[in-house]
Amino acid sequence: MSDSDGIRARRAAKGNDAEKGSLQNPYENVHIRGLETSPETSLHKGLKARHITMIAIGGALGTGLIVGTGKALAQAGPGSLFISYTFVGGLVFMVMAGLGEMAAWLPLSSGFTGYATRYCHPSLGFALGWTYWLKYIIVTPNQLTAASLVIQFWVPREKVNPGVFVAIFLVIIFLINYVGGIRFFGEFEFWLSSFKVLVVIGIILFSLIMACGGGPSGDAPGFRYWTNPGAFAPLYQTGSLGKFIGFWSVMVNATFAYLGTELVGVTAAEAQNPRRSIPKAIKLTFFRILFFYCLSVLLVGMLVPYNSPDLAFANKKDTSASASPFVVAAQLAGVNVLPHIINACICVFVFSAANSDLYIASRTLYGLASDRSAPAIFRRTDRRGVPYPALFVCTGFACLAFMVVSDDSKKIFGYFVNLTTIFGLLSWISLLVTYIAFLKGRRAQNVADSSMPYVAPQGLIGTYVALFFCILIALTKNFNVFVHHDGITFDYKEFITGYLGIPIYIMLIFGHMVITGSRGVKPHQVDFFTGKEIVDHEENVFLERQAEKKAASTGWAKFYNRYISWLF
Repeated sequence: MSDSDGIRARRAAKGNDAEKGSLQNPYENVHIRGLETSPETSLHKGLKARHITMIAIGGALGTGLIVGTGKALAQAGPGSLFISYTFVGGLVFMVMAGLGEMAAWLPLSSGFTGYATRYCHPSLGFALGWTYWLKYIIVTPNQLTAASLVIQFWVPREKVNPGVFVAIFLVIIFLINYVGGIRFFGEFEFWLSSFKVLVVIGIILFSLIMACGGGPSGDAPGFRYWTNPGAFAPLYQTGSLGKFIGFWSVMVNATFAYLGTELVGVTAAEAQNPRRSIPKAIKLTFFRILFFYCLSVLLVGMLVPYNSPDLAFANKKDTSASASPFVVAAQLAGVNVLPHIINACICVFVFSAANSDLYIASRTLYGLASDRSAPAIFRRTDRRGVPYPALFVCTGFACLAFMVVSDDSKKIFGYFVNLTTIFGLLSWISLLVTYIAFLKGRRAQNVADSSMPYVAPQGLIGTYVALFFCILIALTKNFNVFVHHDGITFDYKEFITGYLGIPIYIMLIFGHMVITGSRGVKPHQVDFFTGKEIVDHEENVFLERQAEKKAASTGWAKFYNRYISWLF
């Protein structure tokens, strides 16, 4: 039976279902590629709107902001730091907005893979899904490794082997993802992300007070360091060329810091009301980028000069509070208690990142199977809607984190981090290409903006601009290997790990194209409506239940719904 025949059969049975109650699902076991309806393969709709919005911001706040900005400041200066983070933040928002429009229209179980397959090209969907999965099976053990390094701030590896902490964190995140199910995961990430938000707000307020002279020393630096030593620092070369090289190096650094913001699109399949919650999370992302990232990097550039010896010393440290430019700023202002507080916060940050990374890795593999691009066993879910075969496999790859027990193996993880950046950029590029095909299909078939739950504000031209710069950053992300510096003429290891993702991506696309004989989807052939009735039905059921709960709510529940829920 074809997809359309199955839907027609279910539609004919609706009359009988109406007698059993409006909440009866007339679409159970309808077989549509990328949209699971069977109880044995379906994910559960356990993520509430507040979970989605906080997971979105949690994916954007990590060590890239708290720690990574120190190296960027030293390399390029405060002006380059602020401009780069603001510009890349704009690119991120355009990627998110395009993804949000597609996810709100038809939230597929197969996620990113399904959107590319349905709207653009099956081979692009195959390559996008596998490169995104490769990114997360690399970054998950890397986060666990980072967590063990953070603990070494208090417990040196001579006393306790870091592998012990890796094992503890790995067991905990596995239990959260498996035993708790999606509802517990969403609630857990909600509170962790809320803590992240409070930490960053605290850091911003602290930095603002220090910049205005509220520290023990009473010194108010303001924009002094933008004049002396200057807003733009030369890197590798002198003069204007060196300043431009420094600026572009921070573009790459900012890209790494923002990677992960797109993960909210993966949660659409488990969102209770994705047509409302996903667009709301996307819209708020723009303001969060402005507030959390742009304001933070502006303030840290006011507090620490790029040529500070303390900053240079911090950049030689491992991932811990000692490496944070905000700690350097506190020490320069005479505040000595902050390092322990920051280190505890970083520990929570990397733990939360590892937890959500394992979740995204398992859902991406599940999505590949749902799109028929991975073995069917990975479509299986248990009674709580957890795709346990996919989760077990991804947890197995997370055991790579145990390489941290050897000092030499940490160098390999440095190369793995280089790989994750190119995989992340290739994912952004693929999503932008997919959205362009989606938008062209909408225009060719006269699907009006008024019929869309959410419309990305940048349009076709803005998407092309974002695509151009994402490709440019991907091609130049490791340009420093071609620049002679520090006695190094060519670092072939960094070159290979920095660009290896590109040939892998190209081979996945063309290999799939040759083997399957797949062809691109033309604008007038884009399928916008198969499966839409299923999503419409789920949305109606959810809204009915919400209306019943709202009518029956009293006391605290009524107060929350009226005065607090709008915040989330």
